[in-house]
Amino acid sequence: MEEAGAGGGAAPAPAPALAELLADECYADFFREDFDVKAYTSQSIHQAVIAEQLAKLAQGISQLDKELHLQVVARHEDLLAQATGIESLEGVLQMMQTRIGALQSTVDRIRVKIVDPYNKIVSRTAQLAKLQAACDLLRRIIRILYLSKRLQGQLQGGSREITKAAQSLNELDYLSQGIDLSGIEVIENDLLFIARARLEVENQAKRLLEQGVETQNPTQVGTALQVFHNLGTLKDTIANVVDGYCTVLEENIKNALDIKVLTQPSQTVTRGGPGRAAMPTPGNTAAFRAALWTNMEKLMDQICAACGQVQHLQKVLTKKRDPVSHICFIEEIVKDGQSDILYKFWTAVTQTLSSQFQSSTESSMFLKQAFEGEYPKLLRLYNDLWKRLQQYSQNIQRNFNASGNTDLFAELQQMEEDTQDIFMQKTQDYDPEKALKDSLQQYEAAYLSKSLSRLFDPINLVFPPGGRNPPSSDELDSIIKTIASELNVAAVDPDLSLAVAKNVAKTIQLYGVKSEQLLSTQGDASQVIGPLTEGQRRNVAVVNSLYKLHQSVLKVITNQSSFPAAAEQTVTTALKAVHDLMGSAVQPLLNSVGDSVEAIIITMHQEDFSGSLSSSGKPDVPCSLYMKELQGFIARVMSDYFRHFECFDFVFDNTEAMAQRAIELFIRNASLIRPLGEGGKMRLAADFAQMELAVAPLCRRVSDLGKSYRQLRSFRPLLFQTSEHIASSPALGEVIPFSIILQFLFTRAPPELKSPFQRAEWSIARYSQWLDDHPSEKDRLALIRGALEAYVQSVRTREGKEFAPVYPIMVQLLQKAMATLQ
Repeated sequence: MEEAGAGGGAAPAPAPALAELLADECYADFFREDFDVKAYTSQSIHQAVIAEQLAKLAQGISQLDKELHLQVVARHEDLLAQATGIESLEGVLQMMQTRIGALQSTVDRIRVKIVDPYNKIVSRTAQLAKLQAACDLLRRIIRILYLSKRLQGQLQGGSREITKAAQSLNELDYLSQGIDLSGIEVIENDLLFIARARLEVENQAKRLLEQGVETQNPTQVGTALQVFHNLGTLKDTIANVVDGYCTVLEENIKNALDIKVLTQPSQTVTRGGPGRAAMPTPGNTAAFRAALWTNMEKLMDQICAACGQVQHLQKVLTKKRDPVSHICFIEEIVKDGQSDILYKFWTAVTQTLSSQFQSSTESSMFLKQAFEGEYPKLLRLYNDLWKRLQQYSQNIQRNFNASGNTDLFAELQQMEEDTQDIFMQKTQDYDPEKALKDSLQQYEAAYLSKSLSRLFDPINLVFPPGGRNPPSSDELDSIIKTIASELNVAAVDPDLSLAVAKNVAKTIQLYGVKSEQLLSTQGDASQVIGPLTEGQRRNVAVVNSLYKLHQSVLKVITNQSSFPAAAEQTVTTALKAVHDLMGSAVQPLLNSVGDSVEAIIITMHQEDFSGSLSSSGKPDVPCSLYMKELQGFIARVMSDYFRHFECFDFVFDNTEAMAQRAIELFIRNASLIRPLGEGGKMRLAADFAQMELAVAPLCRRVSDLGKSYRQLRSFRPLLFQTSEHIASSPALGEVIPFSIILQFLFTRAPPELKSPFQRAEWSIARYSQWLDDHPSEKDRLALIRGALEAYVQSVRTREGKEFAPVYPIMVQLLQKAMATLQ
């Protein structure tokens, strides 16, 4: 316990005696917060050890007393200090109590001085408020009496004073706002009159508005709008008018598409059984269609009339201004963000059309079939409606400009950009014409599908599975008539024309695919030895059929009036594929003929051109054997194969290219002949003349062959000219390539100056193939330069004294040729 006392302010550790007391289980119950004396006593009695428990408790109390005594002795200074502090606190509290009492008495005195004046102020303020309210009420009553009397006079003035009456009513409404005027006897009769007058003015303005809109009278409409503006109901009235138009049109659309109404005239007098569906009988389908289209025409007229009235109303709203505030009426409607009542009306009408058309056609198969089958007729009605709306917009604009007085004309001009309604111009996010035609999308898709079927059916019919012959002329005419019919029916609309044109393009493609399957691609299709084979005859028939289709469709689209450029381009692209297929069909035959021509021309090297000139100065034979064979072959090919084609222009377009190739090969091989004597030159010159006759059957006129023909004519005189004259010929480079002339000059050189193919140890055929593979003049000149350089090397090797006379001319010509290339 001494250690505990020496600890000062720190919490002392429990004394051993106290610790022992706390650890004893007998006293554990006394430490619990929920210790109950009665429960503990009854428990002790029950355990029948009372004496022992009492002794134990007495011992614990004795230990506690000793511990308390020790604590007081150890901390007596702290306890005395706390006792002194409590006495000081009591003194401070007593002083505070005294001061609080003094403050309370002061507050009571101040309250007495303030309460009475405050109560008087409150009372006087209430009196003033009542006086002011009474004065305000009296002023209102006086003004109401005055306005009521004025209103009576204005109502007697009829429609001329109706706007002033509306202004008076608007002021009367303002006077009645926020105050209860009931029970005031002096104005009871006036209030009843005002209510009746308001109703009368509103009804009169509504009649005036209806009459003005129906007769397109902007003065009447402007007067009615001024009345509603003065009454403060302009926005609500305009909304109700537009909603009314929408409701009427919705009812008109329902009636126009009502299958019961459409079938009623065709029903017999006898009543059908209950629950029988209304539908046209097979014999009355025509009457049903006639009634439907009559209803649709009436509906378009009704929509046009309603749109015209709304357009007129919007124009007046845009132009009319309040004479007092100078606010444009359309600005009053702008406040809620809905400035364009025509846009609102048109959106409602187009949505109603879409929903009503869809629901009606879903419930009636006959309506659906009518709209799908005669979709162009429906589309024409829509297009006519749109044109009328646009024309009407232009007329309204002109009428307003013409009738506008001077003070409003400048106003109208300033707002011209804003007054353009939706039928005159589109916006980026809204296309009114597309919104109108959205209700037709489902019918357009079905119509185009059926149109494609009508176009495909005759083709599938004339190309049966396993068939081997192309369609006859009558069958092809049937296909062309179907194409022309579909395009003519679709001419009511550019977009529909484009869509049907795409179907026509698919039809042409299908015809091409079916025709391609008939083409013979076996070896006998390209033979040129015997008469026409069965496969070649079929190929000719297919090409003729494709040609007739190509020409007929081209004639159909040419005869179309106002055919869209995009649609024409679509069909033209498909026809180009047909033309390409015709080319592919005849190409194997053309290749065979070309190969045969080349094989015949190259045989000229088997003949001897080294002979000298005969004594007569003329060649022994008019032309060489190979030329006779070439003339006979070309004549036979044109007679046996190509004359069966009906597409002469197409054939000549292909055979002219073959003729140009034949001339190119002839000149090439003629320039390679070595040795070439004077007699050989004469015979070769005759061959040049005969070559024109040989290729004549392949073209319309030989002169149409262009550069090839000029080369043939220009090369022939060079056979007899000296090398110097040849090098200075104006035909060089312009008409005849330098490489050809250089090849020809090799024939005038000694054997030591080898031609390029001789130096490379190639055959004539291989060299000709190399020239075909290297059309570039630069490559050909490089090969010739190599031959000349090899010749120079060989001369130096054998230590020759001089070069061949033609060599310097050839070198000079080669340099000139290389310079032109750069």
